Amino acid sequence: MMRLTKPLFTFNLILLIGFLLTGCQSVFDVHPYDMNLHGEHDINVTQIARISQLYNTRDTLRIAFISDTHLWHTHAKAEIADINKRSDIDFVIHCGDVTDTGTTNEFRMFRNILRDLDVPFVVLLGNHDFLGTGDQTYEWMFGPRNFSFIVGRIKFLCLDTNAMEYDRVAPVPDFDYMEEQVTANSADFDRTIIVMHAAPYSDEFNNNVSRVFNYYTLQFPGLICCVYGHDHADTAHRIYEDGPMYYGVDCAEHRNYKILTITPDGYEVERIDF
Repeated sequence: MMRLTKPLFTFNLILLIGFLLTGCQSVFDVHPYDMNLHGEHDINVTQIARISQLYNTRDTLRIAFISDTHLWHTHAKAEIADINKRSDIDFVIHCGDVTDTGTTNEFRMFRNILRDLDVPFVVLLGNHDFLGTGDQTYEWMFGPRNFSFIVGRIKFLCLDTNAMEYDRVAPVPDFDYMEEQVTANSADFDRTIIVMHAAPYSDEFNNNVSRVFNYYTLQFPGLICCVYGHDHADTAHRIYEDGPMYYGVDCAEHRNYKILTITPDGYEVERIDF
């Protein structure tokens, strides 16, 4: 057997490393969870500022709720086009799962789709968005996992309820945050809408605390209803006998979304097929 001399072995090793670094460069560049983030970020903060500027003094609001777009980008684009052709939508709330596997590229692709919306929007964190480094990408691109904003004296409380993604060892839902939000800016709101991705008693929710969650929701002034996604179904039901109505928002593939119209005297929910 021929034995390589040390100089020849070293030369061959350098050639091999060079081949790997050049011939396989694309492999390293396109790692699905590379966290190579650039472009627009903290989007929810920017969009909430737009919502407040445009509608803070309005006594009637019309909000489109969409959810679970995943990789159904053709349907998502059609959904956004349908919203854009209306003249009565004030802003959009996406209830989570803008991606399918939480990859950086999926987040980028859907960010580009959202740019086509003619009205402001906010996006919640879904369980699919959490996969890999997706939760970190979400925080960089959109902002905190739990957030709230007030418009027209209504507080929109948007919660991360994806407990299974934390192996149910983290405080999800975050009751400390909810308790704080009951009284935060209390002089500025009289009514509340709570939005989440996974509803109580779903596979993602920490169902050990489902009844506690209901207790906390009932502390909010003028609780109108709760809205969620995740189930890929258009639903309306009362999960708790003493609790508010819960409205489930369908996925993009089923080509429908909800419009919630809030007036000083109450609210109406409408299903829109596109």
